[in-house]
Amino acid sequence: MKKYFILFIALFISAQSVYAMTLDETIHDLQKGWAVANYETPEKEVEKTFKALIEKAEAAVKQFPNKAEPLVWNAIIVSTDAGKTGGLSALGKVKKARDLLLQAEKINPEVLNGSIYTSMGSLYYQVPGWPIGFGDDDKAASYLKKALSLNPDGIDANYFYADFMLDQGNKKEAKQYFEKALQAPARPQRPLADKGRRAEIKAKLNDLK
Repeated sequence: MKKYFILFIALFISAQSVYAMTLDETIHDLQKGWAVANYETPEKEVEKTFKALIEKAEAAVKQFPNKAEPLVWNAIIVSTDAGKTGGLSALGKVKKARDLLLQAEKINPEVLNGSIYTSMGSLYYQVPGWPIGFGDDDKAASYLKKALSLNPDGIDANYFYADFMLDQGNKKEAKQYFEKALQAPARPQRPLADKGRRAEIKAKLNDLK
């Protein structure tokens, strides 16, 4: 009896060790990890935190090779890491993020409420233009407007379009879209991301006064 009990325990532990999260669980885990890394991680730990998060995102891409969601979140994490840590590797990271988003677009262009286009647009206006990088304001405008058409009330779609307008010197329209972003419906599964984004919006609006 003891032998069989030990065997049962061993099989149970083995089953637990090979348990794999569902796609939704994996994406939620990446979203939460990004929010913590972006908004709550001390500066001295940011690089290490993003490195671990990128590894987790890459594992998710391998686990779900035919899904767009892991590719999008891998891109978001990589591009945020580029902005946070900077350095000579930043340009390579944003190029990688762009390529991941293009892969995701081929699978499901409208995934995650247009997040592909929000992310692509933000890259194109924040990355330097030729000959240093691939930045392009016309492409940024096109992508960000497409994101808004897919998710007109979304906090991120409105925030990044507003920030692009601010970058273009259009303060009136920037204020309009920042205010709309601030009124966006809460995302119950992403309270920390909402809190952090709203803080960014309020800071931008305060600067526009």
